[in-house]
Amino acid sequence: MRQSLSSRLTLIWGLLVAATALSWAMGHGVGLHDRQTAGVAIIGVAMLKARYVLLDFMELRGAPPVSRFVAECWVGVLAVTMIGLFLRAG
Repeated sequence: MRQSLSSRLTLIWGLLVAATALSWAMGHGVGLHDRQTAGVAIIGVAMLKARYVLLDFMELRGAPPVSRFVAECWVGVLAVTMIGLFLRAG
């Protein structure tokens, strides 16, 4: 059990590192040259990373459904708010 948990966390950690590298690349104009598209994509990647940190490193994946629902909704509301503020700032 301990080995499977540790290997899952290692895999997720690797994916989070890769997502960070992807965000950095998008922020420096690799693949996306439109500022708004890159910004929205970077915020989206950040929110996916936040979700995985909440679920796997803060162990909400096995939490009661209400706790997990609140955490997932929080990430969703935060994503929509941040994207909206970013686009509004233009």
